[in-house]
Amino acid sequence: MTSPAERAAQGKRARKHLARSAHGPWIPAADRPDPVVVLERQGADRLPDLLPIRYGRMSASPFAFYRGAAAVMAGDLAAIPHTGLSVQLCGDAHLLNFGLFASPERALLFDLNDFDETYPGPFEWDVKRLAASVVVAARDNGHSDKQAHRAALAGTQAYRTNLRRLAGLGELAVWYERIDAQDLLPLIRSARDRRRVEHTLAQATRRTSLHALGKLTETTPDGRRRIVHDPPLLQPAGVTDAAAIRKMFGDYRSTLTEDRRRLLDRYRFVDAARKVVGIGSVGTRCFIVLLAGRDADDPLFLQIKEATRSVVEEHTPYHGPYLHPGHRVVAGQRLLQAASDIFLGWMTGPQGRSFYWRQLRDMKGSADVGVMRPEDLLAYARLCGTALSRAHARSGDRIAIAAYLGGSDTFDRAVAAFALHYADQTLRDHATLLDAISSGVLTAAPGI
Repeated sequence: MTSPAERAAQGKRARKHLARSAHGPWIPAADRPDPVVVLERQGADRLPDLLPIRYGRMSASPFAFYRGAAAVMAGDLAAIPHTGLSVQLCGDAHLLNFGLFASPERALLFDLNDFDETYPGPFEWDVKRLAASVVVAARDNGHSDKQAHRAALAGTQAYRTNLRRLAGLGELAVWYERIDAQDLLPLIRSARDRRRVEHTLAQATRRTSLHALGKLTETTPDGRRRIVHDPPLLQPAGVTDAAAIRKMFGDYRSTLTEDRRRLLDRYRFVDAARKVVGIGSVGTRCFIVLLAGRDADDPLFLQIKEATRSVVEEHTPYHGPYLHPGHRVVAGQRLLQAASDIFLGWMTGPQGRSFYWRQLRDMKGSADVGVMRPEDLLAYARLCGTALSRAHARSGDRIAIAAYLGGSDTFDRAVAAFALHYADQTLRDHATLLDAISSGVLTAAPGI
């Protein structure tokens, strides 16, 4: 087994391959693909009737565009030198892919919460994706570039310092690390901000399947419960889709552990519907399933999401161990999160398409980044950087990465500079999308 000293030496050698200060520049390649072409290529296998919703949502602002353009940035990151220090990437580590959720023990945790693009790759790709999202969000909020830079720098510094702390801990200590939502309150100074965070925590606690029952279902005249019809965002599954979902249910069940299969068997199928979610995922095949346990007032909502090839996969020099995209998502989530949904599973559906399953609502909550003041965004960037470093410490060689990062702020300043440059690129790419919509190249349905 390689010693900690040898692992640290490996990290320091990586500086010769790519100096920490070299992370700062961003100059697009002369043959950089048109971002609209990248999005169209990604949408070729998606549901065509939903693509205008995707483009409409991405057109709303540069930050909305950034959220949906993980494929664009993956290609950009692959075109520049990397450290060679690999982790299990989130693959789309922007600010809104962090949030609150319940652990199996019903504790409210803060962590990464989106893993559609997870794949092995250079650790700094996630760090740069996060830092650039901070700058793009700050500009959307009307913050100055100085304030945006400070927030990106704070997030990157939090990543580096926490990862260096974790490098000094034992394996089990790192594995059991987590960010408990209740531990955040003592860190908040102003009474106003504390009240807002307490409200967010309370809202997350209420977001359960029972809460969703009142929001997403209705009772028919004959007394049956069914998912409401709210096209195009929520549409009951047709006979063919419903039959396919029932068949997929058994295959999904087989990927759960024995105790969780036993729990799932106590529920019966009630209804299913197609549901549009997010920005980047719009157009993929996504469904929700309503199950009933002890009685009709004991619901369980499961979400079925199509898993496609990660946007990182075609660019990374590494190879993941999972051939099934749904298995890739589930395994990546279990590795990166401090605690994961007990109903995570995967299966293959009609036409050989891959899917993964999870609870639709399990005390989930997210920050309202769009209303954050500069000091709020800076604090939130620190929190996200800390959470990201914990995930990377579990999945990569934290000792080598910590040695590469070092005790100075050289890496922090370089990534913050990159974030400003890449935010400029996002602004140009967003304008390109708007031009494609106005010229009729793309059809967009804004406001949906």
